[in-house]
Amino acid sequence: MKLNQIRNNDGATKKRTRVARGLGSGKGRTAGRGVKGQTSRSGVAINGFEGGQMPIYRRLPKRGFNNVFRLDFVEVNLDRLQAAIDAGSLDAGKEVNAVSLMEAGVIRRAKDGIRILGKGELKAKLTVRAVGATASAKAAIEKAGGELIIDTIRPGSEKSEEPKAEKKTTKKTVKTSKKKEN
Repeated sequence: MKLNQIRNNDGATKKRTRVARGLGSGKGRTAGRGVKGQTSRSGVAINGFEGGQMPIYRRLPKRGFNNVFRLDFVEVNLDRLQAAIDAGSLDAGKEVNAVSLMEAGVIRRAKDGIRILGKGELKAKLTVRAVGATASAKAAIEKAGGELIIDTIRPGSEKSEEPKAEKKTTKKTVKTSKKKEN
């Protein structure tokens, strides 16, 4: 193959229809815009306008809401932990946390924390640090002789443990002017 032989696959690119280029082109005269009216002109922004009646997006009721404070956990099953240990990418002697799971390739990112689920069987003795775990996962880890440490602080949101500076409270003295009695 040579540089002058490189080209796209058939149908990969499609030529743009050139409108308003004469009657023989099939898109001449009105250029596919129809005859007269608002949409034949430029600068039309009708969008959801339905001729004055209540638009469909306002007729339909709203349902539910999106909670901006919702936490998104990465769920890891016990069988994935065991598979990583068997493959040698995860060290059973060290603490298993979000960083070690990312280095082992078990998860891609930590998000708001790791949640351990109880699917599968765990044979290795592990010390697991996570934000949450199901009851079955906790039982399986303890049955294998391991330990589960539940973190209350999410990764990435570690707040400084410094005490906040106390506000100075000053008493305001109100000066009252006494009327001079004559």
